[in-house]
Amino acid sequence: MSILVKQDDASAPAVIELLESHLTAMQAQTPAESVHALDLNEYRSSTLTLWTAWTQDQLMGCGALKNLGLQQGEHLGEIKSMRTRAEFARMGVANAVLRTILEFASQIGMQRVSLETGVTDHFKAAHAFYESNGFTRTAPFGDYTNDPHSVFYTIELSQ
Repeated sequence: MSILVKQDDASAPAVIELLESHLTAMQAQTPAESVHALDLNEYRSSTLTLWTAWTQDQLMGCGALKNLGLQQGEHLGEIKSMRTRAEFARMGVANAVLRTILEFASQIGMQRVSLETGVTDHFKAAHAFYESNGFTRTAPFGDYTNDPHSVFYTIELSQ
């Protein structure tokens, strides 16, 4: 099965449905004050780039990169909204999306890409996925603070 990952926006009904289901799932796993998933309006930001993964006309998953700009002398990015539809789990969708995001981040000069994810058992697969792709646990970054419901990861990009 081929996976086409393309830069997209949050206007197509299938994309809206996936992003809304992602937000709903995060809200079900984490206390409201610790949910950092984006609402639909935030996908209109000029600092956010969204990618979707497709096979033929079926949406498989998505991921986004938020440009955090220069912080402490480094150009930083944050991975947001990584989601694979259940019927496409374990088919390489997340790897294809993540690879595309990291290549783009490197091309635009980001030196580091970080992310926040949850701590419940629901997130164990995400932890393993990011660790297997070279991410290491880190302290909170950007506007995040220590939160018992969050785990932070980062990866250095080679320039």
